[in-house]
Amino acid sequence: MGTALVYHEDMTAARLLWDDPECEIECPERLTTALERLQQRGLEQRCLRLAAREASEAELGLVHSPEYVALLQGTQALGTGELQTLSGQYDAVYFHPSTFHCARLAAGAALQLVDAVLAGAVRNGLALVRPPGHHSQRAAANGFCVFNNVAIAAKHAQRQHGLHRILIVDWDVHHGQGIQYIFEDDPSVLYFSWHRYEHGRFWPYLRESDADAVGQGPGLGFTVNLPWNQFNPELVLVSAGFDSAIGDPEGQMQATPECFAHLTQLLQMLAGGRVCAVLEGGYHLESLSQSVCMMVQALLGDPAPPLSGPMVPHASALESIESVRVAQAPHWMSLQQQGQRGLGRDGASGSHAVAVTLNHPLGVAPVLSPSPRSPEGRPSPLLLPGGPEFKAAATQDVAALSSLLDQLRLNPTPPVRTAVALTAPDAALALPSDVLCEEGSAPQEETQAWARPHEALAQDRALTALGKVLYLLDRILDGQVSSGIAVTPASAAAATLDVAIRCGLSHGAQRLLCLAVGQLDRPPDLTDDGYDSQVMCMSGSASRRNLWLNIGGKEAAALSMFHVSVPLPGTTGGFLSCVLALVLPLAYSFQPDLVLVALGPAHGLRDPQAALLAALLRGPAGGRVLVLVDEESTPQLAVVLARVLHGEAAPSLGPFSMASPEEVQALMQLRGQLEPRWKMLQVATEAGGPGSG
Repeated sequence: MGTALVYHEDMTAARLLWDDPECEIECPERLTTALERLQQRGLEQRCLRLAAREASEAELGLVHSPEYVALLQGTQALGTGELQTLSGQYDAVYFHPSTFHCARLAAGAALQLVDAVLAGAVRNGLALVRPPGHHSQRAAANGFCVFNNVAIAAKHAQRQHGLHRILIVDWDVHHGQGIQYIFEDDPSVLYFSWHRYEHGRFWPYLRESDADAVGQGPGLGFTVNLPWNQFNPELVLVSAGFDSAIGDPEGQMQATPECFAHLTQLLQMLAGGRVCAVLEGGYHLESLSQSVCMMVQALLGDPAPPLSGPMVPHASALESIESVRVAQAPHWMSLQQQGQRGLGRDGASGSHAVAVTLNHPLGVAPVLSPSPRSPEGRPSPLLLPGGPEFKAAATQDVAALSSLLDQLRLNPTPPVRTAVALTAPDAALALPSDVLCEEGSAPQEETQAWARPHEALAQDRALTALGKVLYLLDRILDGQVSSGIAVTPASAAAATLDVAIRCGLSHGAQRLLCLAVGQLDRPPDLTDDGYDSQVMCMSGSASRRNLWLNIGGKEAAALSMFHVSVPLPGTTGGFLSCVLALVLPLAYSFQPDLVLVALGPAHGLRDPQAALLAALLRGPAGGRVLVLVDEESTPQLAVVLARVLHGEAAPSLGPFSMASPEEVQALMQLRGQLEPRWKMLQVATEAGGPGSG
């Protein structure tokens, strides 16, 4: 199973035939430039190419009125003046004689993608389409959108494939009010929008774009931002707008392309990885095309490049998140117990009606923050293309984007995505074909030198396993391998981890995150800056090189800001809260360039829990993850871990059980201790408190 790319060159036919500065940015080059970049990066060749088909009138009728479809059909015979007159009846829309054909292809592309994913022909995919769709309503075009492609696809998935739970994630910078209107009374479709609002002063200027719009009738609470474990979707549809990307004249935000890889990677944790993305907005051609490439890379399973910049949320983002929580709490009991700990103290409606992505720090300022030059509402004349402020801002954005792309070119994706060093050769038979079974080992003298301080590594079996760990670690650090798994003897687990940390810090890792699960204590001479015997590059808190997290400790404790311990939760909800509201925010805040995950003796994790941990920790370090597995773990564990590190979806955690009050309280107290240093903890949310689901 791979990734589908659905496209048809006919969708480039429609273009603006008269002068209209507002509409001229929705141009054919949006598609051709994106496709060219995909081809240049070798990404298109790795996808299954599907030629888009036209949606039938019956399929369009799943969402749109017959009269509206007939009206659009009639535009094929209109002259330029008549098209301009008709376009003027709608907000930010233009028609062309080819619009009807293009729009039917756009809707049909979304349908083809859904069919391919739900039939099991591919795992996920992107429909590269225009015109976009999420603003379109039952009987009205709006905001460049003609037919509501994603809404039609969702209705089709319900009718033709019998789905009962569909999640629509809309990260376009503009609120997709068309999708909201269509599904606001439908509890089987969860619409999750993340957009600029500006107290109603940003297009589409609607009161119902604010956080307190939560659906109607049976759909109350399903126009929503909520913890992802509760809805458990069967399919994820993404309204993939890239007008929040840096340089875009519409969004005027500063999201860099790699942000969309992280968002996509997180969504792949849901619905068994069945993610169907459909292009919406995005009007800066270079930024759009690079963002599309990043998304496709993530869909293909490639690691997302690390995020850059400070991991500190904006106050307005925290305020908006709290507004959403307050609005949703009556409908989702897991949010009610968070009210007393509110993040936005004044409870005012936020300036941006954002929906946090998967309870994850990525949903706020480091990814999508208001540009200091952003106006209130639509761009002022000075900020329109050609205006002096626009030109100055555009120059800055082009320079920033160019610098980012240079960094990405200097750190290419490693040639080997995942390598494993197994002690049971039979396990290799169940691995994906392109996972490398590593046979190499570090030189014997080097291995013995690292092992010398540890009695537990004196045995031949432990020494052999250590040599494989060191060899794999070096290949990760020198960029030959992205991630790896090594099996270690139970009696040598702590000693092997100690050596791996020492080796990582001395061989080039500047910030190493160690997540130890089970009966593994932090080495006594390991400090926040590394080991006492090592020469550090700097002094002071800015040079903290090691963050130690232990899951399985006796109690929740922050022995320092870089030494954190928490008991292993006994419930699904408690485990999810621990991962999403503690481990992941800390990991993204720390910005490691290497993650070590050690599953020690009696670690207590079920295979799906360990897989979810490993999959989520691919993000913070750009995929550089080494997992050490105690050989007494289940034989299948190494295989499951290899699959998720290779980009496959993590297996289901199984039936949901609520976090206990004790688990919630311990986690909240621990986060309170850590928040002064790790600001991203302010935007995390407990995912499975009392009454979840």
